[in-house]
Amino acid sequence: MTFAALIIINIKGRQYISLISSKGLWFQYFLWEQNGCDPLVCCCSFKGHGVFFTSRPGFCLVKTVDILEQFVREGGLSALMWEVCQQHAQAASPELQETLLNKVVCLPDHLSNKLRGENLPIFLPQNYFPLLGTEIIQVLQRISDSLRGGLDCSISFVSQVLGKVCVHGRQKEILSTLVPCLTDLTKSDCIWQRMCWRLVECVPDRWMEAVVCGFVQAVPGADVLSRLLGNLVVKNKKAQFVVTQKLLLLQYSCPTAMLQNVLGYLALDNSRRFLLIKVLQELMETWASSSAVKHSPVEQQLYISKAILICLSHLKDVEIDSHRQELFTCVMEGMKCHLDSNLPRIRCLGMIVAESISSRINTDGPILKFQVRLKQNLSLLPRRCTIKVFAVGADSPSAVTEAESKPDRKPVAAAYAVSEEGSDSELDSDDDFIPYDMSADKELKKTKAPLYIRDCIEVLTGPEDVEKWEATMRVLETLIQRNTAATQEVSVELAKVLLHLEEKIYIDDFMELRQKALVAVTVTDPVPVAQYLTSQFYSLNYSLRQRMDILDVLALAAQELSRPKAPGKSKLSSVQTPYIQILPGSDSSKDWRRIVDERIRSKTRRFAKGQSQVELVCAPNKFSSVAGHFFFPLIQNFDRPLVTFDLLGDDHFVLGRLAHTLAILLYFAAAAAMGKALLEFVWALRFHTDSYVRQGLLSCVSSMLLSVPSDRLLEDVIEELVETQAWLADVAEKDPDGDCRRLALQNLLLMENLKTKLEAAPS
Repeated sequence: MTFAALIIINIKGRQYISLISSKGLWFQYFLWEQNGCDPLVCCCSFKGHGVFFTSRPGFCLVKTVDILEQFVREGGLSALMWEVCQQHAQAASPELQETLLNKVVCLPDHLSNKLRGENLPIFLPQNYFPLLGTEIIQVLQRISDSLRGGLDCSISFVSQVLGKVCVHGRQKEILSTLVPCLTDLTKSDCIWQRMCWRLVECVPDRWMEAVVCGFVQAVPGADVLSRLLGNLVVKNKKAQFVVTQKLLLLQYSCPTAMLQNVLGYLALDNSRRFLLIKVLQELMETWASSSAVKHSPVEQQLYISKAILICLSHLKDVEIDSHRQELFTCVMEGMKCHLDSNLPRIRCLGMIVAESISSRINTDGPILKFQVRLKQNLSLLPRRCTIKVFAVGADSPSAVTEAESKPDRKPVAAAYAVSEEGSDSELDSDDDFIPYDMSADKELKKTKAPLYIRDCIEVLTGPEDVEKWEATMRVLETLIQRNTAATQEVSVELAKVLLHLEEKIYIDDFMELRQKALVAVTVTDPVPVAQYLTSQFYSLNYSLRQRMDILDVLALAAQELSRPKAPGKSKLSSVQTPYIQILPGSDSSKDWRRIVDERIRSKTRRFAKGQSQVELVCAPNKFSSVAGHFFFPLIQNFDRPLVTFDLLGDDHFVLGRLAHTLAILLYFAAAAAMGKALLEFVWALRFHTDSYVRQGLLSCVSSMLLSVPSDRLLEDVIEELVETQAWLADVAEKDPDGDCRRLALQNLLLMENLKTKLEAAPS
């Protein structure tokens, strides 16, 4: 059977129709254009049948497409590639091969441009490239038979077809057919293995990255990747760069399965294991770099942490011993960088990786142990790491991670495993003891809670009485709200006591009770208490925790003062459901009753029960008149370092919290003077290296745009707004932190809405 391929070639402005037969014959017919129409074909033959094209371009195009469809369906592509492979072994024309390569790979694009929406299904990319993959398998089968017969044959043209298809972004379509077939054919046939290795090795360097990435994504496991690629990373520098650098250090979009394929591929052969150790060293250097921790996105640091844990699971004990000191140094440096971060997720990643490495390098001595919350971070770990969750308490589970310590163990899936360490199972059993009869016991009389504010101060500052102290803490907020006149007499003294109060006994919600009491006394007597708290924020001999408590109390008090209240009614628990959640809340199981009640209300139908909801109360904003006492003392001295407190230095976490607090205060006050001062604060710190601080500054801009009236913005800060818009555009495009980019885009939209509103307003 004779096949003929119909190819249109453009050489030096002239177009030719090329017929390539399976017998190696190549004919050319000159094409011409008539009246500006598409090129027309004089005549050609297909399988011995003559075809004559008329001068009508539509008829010519349809006939050409019909011939191409028949050519593709009847195996013409495999015959064409096989013919070129044989000619390449005999040093055929490179111009012809380049032309054929372009036409074979780009055929769907050419036809879609010509046929528009009337393209045939077989020439759609999702159908054509899997068919091309099947044709490549047939060509490889012919090459295999030729090699077994002792005949010379070249595979480079097939490699070029594969590389060009992959670089055009069609790796998934063609490799979905190639990889399963090659996986089966290379299981027990050494010739097929060598052919597959040669197929990838002959891909030109400019297309090697696309081919390697396509194989890494398509293979089901590292063993298959090793069988298909062989020692490609050792032989080809471009492939080595892609596998060891680009896929691991220069991007972070690959899923965990791809990471396991890449690192497992490096670990499966002794000739490639030196690359695995080299990769681990570079990953550890990046993980331990303070600059990388500060400036790289959280997603990239998560990606690097996964890669480090997978590398650890592949290392042998001998390799660990030879690099123990180097790993220990990187762990110490990296742990410090991660624990200094303001982002909880970064700190958690640092503790997980540090524990895993410590468990591998310190097999005989003590290892690092952190109490880490992993409720939202269990997905960070790869399959080859085991997670152990230790039940420390009902509301505060902690977790530690442990890598596989034996290299010969099989991979295990990440799972929850409740450890028995520290549990009652290690103690002697008490089941043999007879319990006491306590049926006649009477409940002890509870201690009465104080009734006056001054009594509460005496209990909190006096000698330790456990029962009185707990009762006082639980009733203090209510007493402050009910006795406003008495509270105002001792408001500053009470705020001082609460600010310096330490937990004398264990109370489950001590921090929450203390914060609510401080908020209540600030709301009751805002001016003197706010002046005291803001003055203490920049004072000596305060811990960072106390300074952040001051910021939290001021923000929650501002929120409470800005809420409208009905006259004659006071809210006993004004901060139980705040809009601003400052401190991490307790376990969500405590809110089960509220959740159940909401579900009941949503599914209950009520008929004629009167007013369904309370009307909103209109009242003046009490915070506006006192907002200056909250805001301006905080913003005045941020650039003045103290001996133990430097906002522009190491205490940048508090600086980020200060920026968020100032944004909250401005939002509830809606004062133009505060907006101008806050914009100057933002402009002074806009290039801060810490992402949490930049998030706070962007929140300040959002608060200003949302709260300050637009006419006041145009009067006071019009020039600053123009410069701020340019800065926001730069942040939205170039900032490494995803949250910063999102906030910058939101601010740009707010500015655009402000501009639209002003243009629509009557002049």
